[in-house]
Amino acid sequence: MKNFNVAIVGATGLVGRTFIEILEQRNFPVANIRFLASEKSVGKKIPFRGKEIAVEVLQEDSFKGMDFALFSAGATVSLKFAPIAAECGTTVIDNSSAWRMKENVPLIVPEVNAHALKPEHKIIANPNCSTIQMVVAAKPLHDAARIKRIVVSTYQSVAGKGKAAVDALLRDSANYLQDATKFSVKQHAFNAVPHIDIFMEDGSTKEETKMVQETRKILGEPDLPVSATCVRVPVVNAHSCSVNLEFENPLEPEQAHQILAKAPGVILMDDPKNEIYPTPLVASGKDEVFVGRIRRDFSVKYGLNLWVVADNLRKGAALNAIQIAELLL
Repeated sequence: MKNFNVAIVGATGLVGRTFIEILEQRNFPVANIRFLASEKSVGKKIPFRGKEIAVEVLQEDSFKGMDFALFSAGATVSLKFAPIAAECGTTVIDNSSAWRMKENVPLIVPEVNAHALKPEHKIIANPNCSTIQMVVAAKPLHDAARIKRIVVSTYQSVAGKGKAAVDALLRDSANYLQDATKFSVKQHAFNAVPHIDIFMEDGSTKEETKMVQETRKILGEPDLPVSATCVRVPVVNAHSCSVNLEFENPLEPEQAHQILAKAPGVILMDDPKNEIYPTPLVASGKDEVFVGRIRRDFSVKYGLNLWVVADNLRKGAALNAIQIAELLL
């Protein structure tokens, strides 16, 4: 197989570092790699396949000769530099919200809608982390009984907010244990904050709006009713989702077990009698989406509840992007 030149935009961030780690772990065919970031990170050394590679400043000419560019530097950076990279012939896989709802940009989860990815696409969007894990679990059930409505509540780790937030969680936890009077209602330690991204005019957060819109686009169901509530919880890494699915056709928990046990990218952990179910500690560092607590929702005619957990830095971000690149190979 041919080797490819790869650029990592936002290489020093949590997702950027995870991009690099997964490229090594999956033996992605890299000829040359370029680590790009802001001026404050220039010169930092990051190991890759036994070599120390210096971080370069992101510039308009950074993509010459690059086959792939993996972006995780925020929507503002992506909106400016992704078109520049695409003009150079580089295939951009972007982890920000910048391109997800653009009409001609595919929003891809390989286990769900790989058919939407075409070789001519030069900018490809990576979905929101919680959306990814939910649709990986929901799609095979949708195929079996057709989802009529989704209600989801997320319990999202602090890693989703970045390294500074993780450091603050650990620091605030230590401070709280020493002196509880220092507790702040907005801190993440020993707290649950129903506020991820900005608030919209309708009272939803942008994170909740992303889950609604992206789920519809990925599943190809533009009118699917979806309701989301997203909460930041004091967990370092891995997001959890409580997912309520209402179906048009009957689907029993036992059937859902059989379907999900064979679903791509899913690990079924559902034996509550023996206290076997997914948790963030189980999923952290893993590539799969873990599903458990499958049970009937008796408040509707055909309904199921699921508990879905995944590593938000891996399957929720970096791994999904690299799987997209692997599809293109």
